[in-house]
Amino acid sequence: MENNIKTLQKGGIGIIATDTIYGIVGQALKQSTVERIYKVKKRTPTKPFIILISDLGDLNEFDIEINQPTRATLNSYWPGPVSIILDCPNDKFEYLHRGTSTLAFRMPAKPELRDILKQTGPLVAPSANPEGLEPAADVEAAKVYFGDSVDFYIEGTVSKKPSRIVKITDAGEEVIRP
Repeated sequence: MENNIKTLQKGGIGIIATDTIYGIVGQALKQSTVERIYKVKKRTPTKPFIILISDLGDLNEFDIEINQPTRATLNSYWPGPVSIILDCPNDKFEYLHRGTSTLAFRMPAKPELRDILKQTGPLVAPSANPEGLEPAADVEAAKVYFGDSVDFYIEGTVSKKPSRIVKITDAGEEVIRP
């Protein structure tokens, strides 16, 4: 695992089991890494990725300030299989929010995954599939999709159900994906 963490720290990408489904992951704060994942996934360039974080402090990396009511809401969902969309008006993160001025974050339920995130920093983590195909159910399916276009594969246990997505606004919460 240590070699894979070093690969991620250097800007590499890999397939890992998140707490929900297999994801193709790479450092969120490295634009070249994010663009590589878009290319490998053949993802529509206007669709942002979900970002995995280890704790609420990681939101500071994206210049996101949260008030006390929002913090309480986040703490009610996290850690867990819920991705939360928050406002991110900073243009320096346009390569992540793709013009939406929002970012979706998830704090995974798996403590071992949060430990990895503490070492790598926040990771973009879209589903492990080319756009339009079913998410990989296991590492073998991911290898069929991506072959040697990613740097590593890690087998694990997943729920096989994508995260719920909730957008938090001043007006309240809106469920985007149940």
